[in-house]
Amino acid sequence: MAKPAQLLTIEPANELKFQGPFRTAVASYMRLTNPTDHDIYFKIKTTAPKKYCVRPNCGLLEPRESQEIAIVLQPFIFDSNEKNKHKFMVQSMVKPDDEDMNLEDLWKKYPEKLMDSKLRCVFECPLDSNQPAQATDGSTAAAAAAPNTAAGNEGNAQFSNAQFNAMSNDDELQSEAALLKEIKKLRDNESVLRQENLQLREQIVQLHMEAEGRAKELSSSAGATAAAKSVPVQSVPVHYQNPYSPPPPQLGRIPSMDSWYALAFAIFICFVGVLIGKSMVGESSK
Repeated sequence: MAKPAQLLTIEPANELKFQGPFRTAVASYMRLTNPTDHDIYFKIKTTAPKKYCVRPNCGLLEPRESQEIAIVLQPFIFDSNEKNKHKFMVQSMVKPDDEDMNLEDLWKKYPEKLMDSKLRCVFECPLDSNQPAQATDGSTAAAAAAPNTAAGNEGNAQFSNAQFNAMSNDDELQSEAALLKEIKKLRDNESVLRQENLQLREQIVQLHMEAEGRAKELSSSAGATAAAKSVPVQSVPVHYQNPYSPPPPQLGRIPSMDSWYALAFAIFICFVGVLIGKSMVGESSK
């Protein structure tokens, strides 16, 4: 059963060109456009996943939406005599209305709905002018690697889909591993920030408590000072009595023992005085 034509519009349509020298990474760009009224899933595969970095290598295109794909060729030693067999394949599928599953599961569940388009990779490397023979060979290789549209379509038709299905997913695994590593790093940073936030909150609470304690101390000391200032220094209690003044007379009370002794002593002196007076009068009469 023949598969339907590609849903997406791909630019360029048949080949990806990479301009050398290839001592550093070289980028080429592909534009995918969804001309339909449906959401389209896409995925990009290559026969040499370790030599290319594709961003993004899968995704979803909404109706009339376009997406630019960056394809970066890793540095390598270019040999014009070596035949280039690198190829890319763009797979696409209309998003099912009643399905909500992982993209990989969709590819496996509906293989008959997959639509694909293949592109060749063409390396164009400017050679040194001191090597004219190699330049000629390079031009021949470039011409052989960039056939006309009819030859490209014929080669694409002969290209086996099994070769793409057997391709390694190392590039995807590496990107997922890098993404997981970045997520772990962000989570660690988030944990550290949360810990610092908790410490700052504890310090703020402690500072508030210390400030409240100091405010209470200042208010209590200020109250005591105000109370001390409100009492006059010269004020004397009503019941105050000078210890050096004689006690006030106590009326209606029985005299104490000291008063009785003083009265008896006074009577005794008077009696003695009377006796002495009588004796003196008697002697004067004789």
